[in-house]
Amino acid sequence: MAKKKLERKDPHRWLGKTVAAGEHRTFQVTVSSSYLGADITIPIVVWRGLKPGPSVFLTAAVHGDELNGTGAVHQLLSSPPFALRAGTLISAPVVNLLGFERHSRYLPDRRDLNRMFPGSSRGSLASRMARVIFDEIVGRADFGIDLHTAALHRTNFPNVRADLSVPALASLARAFGTELIVDSLGPSGSLRRSATKVGCPTLILEAGEVWKVEPAAVAYAVRGVTNALIHLGMVEGELERPPYQVTLQDRRWIRARHGGFLRFHVSPGELVDRHQPIATHTRLTGETVSQIKAPRGGIILSMTTLPSVAPGDPICHLAFPQEDLRKVEQAVRRLENDSLHEQTREDLATSLNVSPPATHDGPAKPPTAVAED
Repeated sequence: MAKKKLERKDPHRWLGKTVAAGEHRTFQVTVSSSYLGADITIPIVVWRGLKPGPSVFLTAAVHGDELNGTGAVHQLLSSPPFALRAGTLISAPVVNLLGFERHSRYLPDRRDLNRMFPGSSRGSLASRMARVIFDEIVGRADFGIDLHTAALHRTNFPNVRADLSVPALASLARAFGTELIVDSLGPSGSLRRSATKVGCPTLILEAGEVWKVEPAAVAYAVRGVTNALIHLGMVEGELERPPYQVTLQDRRWIRARHGGFLRFHVSPGELVDRHQPIATHTRLTGETVSQIKAPRGGIILSMTTLPSVAPGDPICHLAFPQEDLRKVEQAVRRLENDSLHEQTREDLATSLNVSPPATHDGPAKPPTAVAED
C-alpha cells in the first residue's frame, strides 16, 4: 500500500465553504463513485464552538453493519447534552455507506474498510475510499473517537481500546469513562492505529452487537463522548466517572472443544472466578458433554450470541485486569440495579439464554474441562 504524508487541512473549511464560530453545517463528501458514474457521498456534520480549541472527529459505521455508533451520533447531534464552548466536532454518522446499504460489515469488493487505512489513491476500491476518508476527516482533527460494536454473532460489554503508550491518548481513554480499557495498538490498517501513527490520537468504543441500536450502548457512547470533550476543554462540566476502571492487556478467547449446543451461565461484563462455569456444552438431545470453566479470574469482555458451536468456535473473550479484582467486586456489589453498568449487563444478556449451572444434567456424566485458547 502506497504511503502518503498526511496534509493538515483547515477543520472549518469544507468544499470551499467556511463554518463560522458557533455554527453547525452539513457537507456531503464524495468518497467514491457508483458503477453508473454517480458520486457516492457521506454526510459530515461540522459543529464549531465559539472559541478556539481542539478539533475532534467522531466516526461510526466504519463497519457498515455496526449501528450503535450511528445511533449515538444521531442522539448527540439531534439532542446534544452539551453546548460546544470551544474547538470543533467533526461527526460522520455512517462512514462505510456502501456496507451500510447492504447491511454488511464489508465493502462490495469484499474488503474490510477498517483494515485499509491510511489507504492509497491508486489502490482498490476500499483503499481509495480509506484514503479520501483519512485525508478529509483525520486530516482535519487533533483527536479521534471511532464507535464500533462486536462482529456478527457476538456482543461486547462497552470497552475503550487505545494505545496507552501515547500519553495524550491514555488520559483521553481514562476520561472517556468506561469501566474497561483495553491497551492495544489496534489491527494493522485500522482507522485508530493509522490516525494515531500520524499524530491524531484516536480511541475506539466497542459496545453491543451489529444491526441494532441498543439504548445502553448508546448511553455509554454519549456519556463517553461528552466526557472526552469535557476533558479536552471543549465542553463545560464535570466528568462522569464509572464505578470502577481497569486496564486490560492480557486477554484470551475461550473456545469450544466439541460441536453441539451451549447453555450460558455468565453475561457480558460479568466478573468470574477461577474455574467458574461459563457455559455447559450439551448434545442436541440435551445430555451434558462438558462444562466450560474460566481458566482464571477475569471479566467477560465479549460473548458469542450463537448457542450452536463447532470445535474451535469462540464462546467468550475473557480479559484479565492489571488491577485487583477484589476491589472491582466490591465496587460492583455497591451498584444499584438501575445503574448504567447493571442495566447494560442486563440488556446485553437478552441476546443470550443465561441460567445457573446445573449440578447434574441428564444421564451422561458431566466431565469438566478448563477451556483453553
